[in-house]
Amino acid sequence: MVFSSISFLFFFLPLLFLVYFLAPKRFKNYVLLFFSLLFYFFGEKWYVILLITSCVINYLCGIFMERFNKKAFLVIGLFINLGLLFYYKYTNFFIGTFNDIFGFGIHTLSVVLPLGISFFTFQNISYLIDVYRGDVRAQRNLFLYSTYITLFPQLVAGPIVRYKDVNEELDKRDSSYSLFSSGVVRFVTGLGKKVLIADLFYSMGTSIMKSNMSFLSYLLVAISFTFQIYYDFSGYSDMAIGLGRMFGFNFKENFNYPLIASSVTDFWRRWHISLSSFFRDYVYIPLGGNRKGIFKTIRNIFLVWLLTGLWHGASWNFVFWGLYFFVLLIIEKFFLKKYLKGGIFSYFYTFVVILVSFVIFSITDLSQLFVFLKGLFCIGVTLVNYESLYYLDIYFVLIVVSLVGISPYFKEKLENLKKGKLNKVINVCEVLWVILVFVLSVTSLISSTFNPFIYFRF
Repeated sequence: MVFSSISFLFFFLPLLFLVYFLAPKRFKNYVLLFFSLLFYFFGEKWYVILLITSCVINYLCGIFMERFNKKAFLVIGLFINLGLLFYYKYTNFFIGTFNDIFGFGIHTLSVVLPLGISFFTFQNISYLIDVYRGDVRAQRNLFLYSTYITLFPQLVAGPIVRYKDVNEELDKRDSSYSLFSSGVVRFVTGLGKKVLIADLFYSMGTSIMKSNMSFLSYLLVAISFTFQIYYDFSGYSDMAIGLGRMFGFNFKENFNYPLIASSVTDFWRRWHISLSSFFRDYVYIPLGGNRKGIFKTIRNIFLVWLLTGLWHGASWNFVFWGLYFFVLLIIEKFFLKKYLKGGIFSYFYTFVVILVSFVIFSITDLSQLFVFLKGLFCIGVTLVNYESLYYLDIYFVLIVVSLVGISPYFKEKLENLKKGKLNKVINVCEVLWVILVFVLSVTSLISSTFNPFIYFRF
């Protein structure tokens, strides 16, 4: 089950609302826990047992860290969490790699990647480290801890919510009309991003790839990759944040208009903020950050981006994707920093390198990736052809609308209008707009084929 499905929108969510808001306050977390496990069961069936087991193990490790030996139970918890992640996500990747390099004939395992394991594993790890550091007290209530880990809005594709950011809301939170209504607006906005924009870019990319390719064709596909991933994942994050608000939780933002960044460094301050801050706080800074000389700074950045690439998937294109950003960040840090202070050059450079990055991100077959990159740099292909001009004409409006959506300009203008005399008119228009986006999204869902969120596979 996914947020952008008829079963979720018209069966699961209304039933949850009915039970949750009728339940006494002391039972609301139990309702969320039950429905979150049910939500996961619909997608993963008996892997829900793995999820529950993970909650129990990390809950006990947190308790034992405070009662017995902090370091010992931190190590045990990290070993179990990373061991499960490695087994389910990376075992076959490394078996295949060793077979290719050394000519081994080791059989791969029949392992299916559990939905959301990268996200709930990192949440468990952040909790254990924060307990170890003394930033939070270990949660004494297993059901509350399990509610935090399994909370369905952020369970399968983030954002990576840290326990210290929501522990007070787990115990005591109030639902209000304004918070609930803002959650609805945010949720429907994310639904529209996913269904009305991201899914269209998926269709755009797959259609063009079937045609005779020119430089313009490759460029259009690269644009489709970039906008599909952005609107898909930011749309999911909007929906997760919106659902959280409906139930009284204030999840932190996961995106801050990353496609208008003025450098790659700036981009990673704006893109998937919960992941980049996780690696900063739990890997980069503990390794010494930039405080121990140039060599160790480069080493630390290398390790962070190697891990970032591997986190996204057990495939060599993700490794190269991480190392691609490592190289760019080093170049910016030591050579380009003084030139990337805004202006046309900064924005153009950043958009181009981000465009290339999402080509690397999207194409798992390395031979196909090499061919695509050659075409994208106009090597061995014509500049334009009839098919590329045809697709440019068809998708031109979609591209323009999407370019408008990556900037906060119109949102800021709308917020300023709300503060003036047109406040009531703007509010009515916003309600009508939300209704329109919801109706169009549902209509599209009914008539389209299933297309899950991209980050579900991580």
